[in-house]
Amino acid sequence: MRLQLLAAATGFSLALAGCVTSGGLHPEGTLTDASSLKAGRSLSGAPLSPAAWPAQDWWSGLGDPQLGALIAEALKDNPSLAMADARARQAQAEAGAADAERGPSVTAGANVIGQRLPLTAAPSDLGGGRFTSFKDARASFSWGLDLWGGKRAAWEAAVGQQRAAEVEAQAARIELSTNVARAYVQLAYAYAQLDVAKAERERAATARQLTQQRVTAGLDNQLQLKQSDTEVANADQELAAANRAIDAARSSLSVLLGKGPDRGLDITRPQMLEPAALAVPGDLPVELMGHRADLVAARWQVEAAGKEIKVAKTQFMPNVSISAMAGVAAFGGINPLQLPARFYTFGPSISLPLFDGGRLRSNLAGRDAQYDQAVAQYNQTLVRAVNEVADGYDAVQSAQEQVAAQQRAVDAATQAWQLSEQRYKAGVGSYLEALIVRQQLLAAQQRLAALKTQQVDLSVQLIQALGGGFRPQGDVASVAAQSSSEHTL
Repeated sequence: MRLQLLAAATGFSLALAGCVTSGGLHPEGTLTDASSLKAGRSLSGAPLSPAAWPAQDWWSGLGDPQLGALIAEALKDNPSLAMADARARQAQAEAGAADAERGPSVTAGANVIGQRLPLTAAPSDLGGGRFTSFKDARASFSWGLDLWGGKRAAWEAAVGQQRAAEVEAQAARIELSTNVARAYVQLAYAYAQLDVAKAERERAATARQLTQQRVTAGLDNQLQLKQSDTEVANADQELAAANRAIDAARSSLSVLLGKGPDRGLDITRPQMLEPAALAVPGDLPVELMGHRADLVAARWQVEAAGKEIKVAKTQFMPNVSISAMAGVAAFGGINPLQLPARFYTFGPSISLPLFDGGRLRSNLAGRDAQYDQAVAQYNQTLVRAVNEVADGYDAVQSAQEQVAAQQRAVDAATQAWQLSEQRYKAGVGSYLEALIVRQQLLAAQQRLAALKTQQVDLSVQLIQALGGGFRPQGDVASVAAQSSSEHTL
């Protein structure tokens, strides 16, 4: 009989469901098809390889073991990673809570209450002046039936947020490793600047000494001497700037390592760093979706937002739940375990929104907008990722060409310096003239050091653009492998 009543109530509720409806509400966002983002012409000169993705320990290719040790230290001690991990654990706990909401709940409790009513409040025949007690023990059961899949969708949405948080934690590690490498590259460049600054200081001091001798001999005047003083002062400034650049790079590394400033003082001079040899995959836009952590996380956000829409839609449907309670209760000295002391209740319940002032429709519209935002974020991340790879590869190639050209300039300046020394030793030219040529060589060497640093830094940025060694696993890999055209609402 009860089942017949429940069925009748459900049918009646469904008949009234048109009072609050979700009709006309739907998301508008569409995921960009990665294959529509053409990059073939932009990467026409790039070497293609299916295995072009960076290794997880890509920094070993830069040729300095100290860099690998610093990255390992940063991945262990940097506080920002602890925050990312905490966010992932929080998302995991929320997914567990959403899963628990799908099942029934059982509670139990007991009470022992004593009371004495004064005669002024109740006469003796109603218990006044006597001590009475009430004892009860009970257990209750409730279960909200998930007839429309709303609770399951809420759990799946929470799982999507959990997966996104886990991937974002991996993305934080990749970003940290690249930041350590780039700071280390700047430290290497600061030392190269220091070498050039020392050489220039020595050259300027020698030129000043020779100029002083020529002024004393009456060959030059005070103008030439003051010009030499200016060069010495400029060299001192460059020397101080180079030392400051070393301190700044060490300080940056100390922060990235999660340590105090003294940690940076223990970092020795980097070895000569080599730019990473990189290629690109043949089908870059499509393949990139599974190798960029930010893209995978954005895709999980889209998945979660889609499930939230389903949750909002089920709130328009009848809510059916079952509850029951049983226990014993007795007053005074009656034994609560006797048959008359027992009680129980049982019954299903059903509810249906008939009028809510538009709350449910507004909630669903908000979930639709949230989905559209997640889709737009994914599309933006995808477009940016593809362009970052193409632009990064072009920048690396340009840097390589500039380094080659500047190397020719350094070679020519070196030959000019050698010729000027030969002329001086042969008595044809003065040593002061040779020092002027030496200044041109030092300027060319400084420019070459800057370009080589830029080349290495750009190769690190390209590694990050190609995913930084990200390798999705398990459920994370499943969403990364899906084609963007498969997910629509």
